[in-house]
Amino acid sequence: MKYCNNCGVTLPDDATFCTSCGTPLGGAAAPNTGYAAPNPGYAPNPGYAPNPGYAPAPVDPFDHTAEFDPQDISENKVVCMLIYLAGYIGMLVALLLAGTSKYVGYHLRQALKFQVVSLLIPIVLLVASIINIIPFLGWIVYGLLALACGVASVIIVVLQIICFFQICKGQAKEPAIIRNLKFMK
Repeated sequence: MKYCNNCGVTLPDDATFCTSCGTPLGGAAAPNTGYAAPNPGYAPNPGYAPNPGYAPAPVDPFDHTAEFDPQDISENKVVCMLIYLAGYIGMLVALLLAGTSKYVGYHLRQALKFQVVSLLIPIVLLVASIINIIPFLGWIVYGLLALACGVASVIIVVLQIICFFQICKGQAKEPAIIRNLKFMK
């Protein structure tokens, strides 16, 4: 039998990770350091009790913060904020100021996605205006698309504000909704 060195749960000998807390185990049976026997009342951390139904918190696949050097994040936060605040001008200034910062490059790519979507909105309206040739049906379709495009524009602004505040926290997360657009991958 193996015991998890993190939470003390009893595991089969062929286990490669703890089924309770997700801690990786060595290839061979790891010696039980610090555990005489599994104890149902064992709590490695104050306020923690082993829970058979416990699953470790899932890792956010859209959070890339750990991929960047903390010093790079710290030095370039303000430049990244400018990207979302000042649109194309902020992006240009960031390109000039950032040098080879991977953190700034990441946020430039995310901001470019916003700009592409923002440029697609008027194109959708242009196509809808062509449909407007059919008198009554065209007006309805055009009106609905204009409303949808207006809502989409507001959503883009809200997402950019969210990205701004994520930068304030030193995070690098892919923006919601934009990350789901497959043609932007």
